[in-house]
Amino acid sequence: MKQLLILIVLTLFPLQHLLADDPSPVLNGWFAAQKNVQTWAADFTQTRTLKTLTTPLLNHGHVSFALPDDFRWELGNPPRTIAIHNSDQMYVVYPYLKRAELYPMGANAPQQLRAALSLLDAGFPKSRNEFDSEYQILSLTQTNGNYSLTLQPKSAAARQMMTQLQIGLSTNTFNLTSTELTFADGSTLRNDFTNIVLNPALDKTMFNWTPPADYQIVNPMAR
Repeated sequence: MKQLLILIVLTLFPLQHLLADDPSPVLNGWFAAQKNVQTWAADFTQTRTLKTLTTPLLNHGHVSFALPDDFRWELGNPPRTIAIHNSDQMYVVYPYLKRAELYPMGANAPQQLRAALSLLDAGFPKSRNEFDSEYQILSLTQTNGNYSLTLQPKSAAARQMMTQLQIGLSTNTFNLTSTELTFADGSTLRNDFTNIVLNPALDKTMFNWTPPADYQIVNPMAR
């Protein structure tokens, strides 16, 4: 399951000062900005830290997102791993291995997978009520032109995978600048976003994928 989340987020630089106890002004600005988001694309640098490694793992990639919840993450250039999600299903594709993992979506998705996907949507919240029902705000800080919002999932299933989530937002535009996950084993995964484009024209077919005949398809959730 962590392989799914590796296609998402992580660690901010040391923070300098704590904002006022009430985060409402920042949250209100963030939610207001979401009304203008239909599509979103960016390059990213991904940093993966593990207790067993002395040096973090660095990778680069590109992500595209379209409302309500379609996304495509490409890790590497050319891509070594591609995650493609639409309302019906999600594929995690490994082109060099000619292998793909298929995950059911919607009502057919297991609870743990639904919890994982809710974490992916945290950077693009749909409503304040939904956000408040899913996350507890631990802190809100500001440094170097960015807000850092530290959250804890309220779902027990989500906390089994991830104990904390940090979201970086531009102080000028409230655009998503970074995400960071802290997993239950203490490892972290961070994505820093650059070359951000708001509402690019995206071909909807990029969120669908038909397995070639020579690919091996597995369903990890059926094990």
